[in-house]
Amino acid sequence: VQLQASGGGLVQTGGSLRLSCAASGTNFRINTMNWHRQAPGKQRELVAGITSGGSTNYADSVKGRFTVSRDNAKNTMYLQMNSLKPEDTAVYYCEADYIVYEPLVAGRKWGQGTLVTVSS
Repeated sequence: VQLQASGGGLVQTGGSLRLSCAASGTNFRINTMNWHRQAPGKQRELVAGITSGGSTNYADSVKGRFTVSRDNAKNTMYLQMNSLKPEDTAVYYCEADYIVYEPLVAGRKWGQGTLVTVSS
């Protein structure tokens, strides 16, 4: 299973961006998917997550501004980011728990990061 994140870029304070994370592979199922971010000099933190059933959770710092969603048919997760602030500047990573059916393997995969820069 591979994860491909995209959608980062440069945006002004108050602007919006939409990140995507697409999973690909053969004969697999994606369970919980999460977005994490890591700002310069800081530890990586969980931003938002979504289960295969659509239950979501958010870091307090992004509640009301970010929305996580997924399209299970496309094995893709999204992060709609509105009212962006300079403190949202970070490399954003997606991560997913997966099961591959043949051979039967379960694991966790990380995508490459996508940089979000919010200018003041």
